[in-house]
Amino acid sequence: MFMKYLIQIMLWVFVTCFLGCGQSEDSSTDAEEKRVVVYSPHGKEMLSDFAERFEIAHPGVQVHWLDMGSQDVLDRIRSERSNPQADIWWGAPSSLFMNAAEEGLLEPYTPTWSDQVGPSERDSLNRWYGTFLTPEVIAFNSQVLTKETAPQDWDDLLDPKWKDEIVIRYPLASGTMRTIFSTMIWRFYRETGSSDKGYEWLRKLDANTKSYPANPTLMYLQLARQEALVTLWNMPDIELQKQTYDYPFDYVIPESGTPVLVEGLAIVANSKHPKLARKFYEFITTPKSFIIQANRYFRIPTRKDLPKERLPNWITETEIKTLEIDWEVFSEKSTEWMKYWDEKIKGTGKS
Repeated sequence: MFMKYLIQIMLWVFVTCFLGCGQSEDSSTDAEEKRVVVYSPHGKEMLSDFAERFEIAHPGVQVHWLDMGSQDVLDRIRSERSNPQADIWWGAPSSLFMNAAEEGLLEPYTPTWSDQVGPSERDSLNRWYGTFLTPEVIAFNSQVLTKETAPQDWDDLLDPKWKDEIVIRYPLASGTMRTIFSTMIWRFYRETGSSDKGYEWLRKLDANTKSYPANPTLMYLQLARQEALVTLWNMPDIELQKQTYDYPFDYVIPESGTPVLVEGLAIVANSKHPKLARKFYEFITTPKSFIIQANRYFRIPTRKDLPKERLPNWITETEIKTLEIDWEVFSEKSTEWMKYWDEKIKGTGKS
């Protein structure tokens, strides 16, 4: 009798423990899938807006985002490889996504709209897809300069009359500036296979550069206060600053052509919240979301199926001469080029 009673107790304890452990594991999984973490350089305005929109569409879910430079995102994802903290990487030049893909940092995912972008705007193995096109421009303070009196092309920036009139966002952390600087080297590298003439060009630009502020906000302030009159940046951000915040900015699209980088989107490999990562990925790339991003945040969508009449005029009516770039070479050489600039060129032009 005692043995029978003991067996019943042991069975009850086993069943209780089994069910309890199972419920705990399920609830833990549910809790983990109640948040999604986004790393992005797209700015707090757009990130907070779409985080809120996603949370409304998915009650009980929280979106955590970190706004940082494009290169900073890649460096952080690399450092967290063994314990990924991000689920989504939203925004950076395609060359950085190429690096991340080759290093195994991105999870393959084929979005529902995969057939609406060109082959140069996606990874062949579906590890990243392009969301925005970003032309680079020569921007200026429009209270002092006009489209006619501002520098018209890249080489005009080397004219001594622009000495101490140029401010440039510190390029190592910026996908935009890494693209522009790499393009200046590429113009010579593609002809000679050597970086020397490109380095010399950047040294002459350094001679005319007044400062290298650590972030875009400081750069905008210096340009608005006329501490410098000219900068190199991307067209969508300049449109955003002048139309939304009334900064006295305008820009020239370089006559010889400009790099138009593809801004990527990817799911981080081995992310902690893969289901929500895929939902967020699709949510921010619907036609409705792209149209909001174009009209409110001045982004140029990659999707080819969006109605043109719903996009702003500055996108549909602006003529852009695209400078042909070998983005695979950029992916391979950019880190080397930027390291050389930082160690051998920065601050040497004036001497």
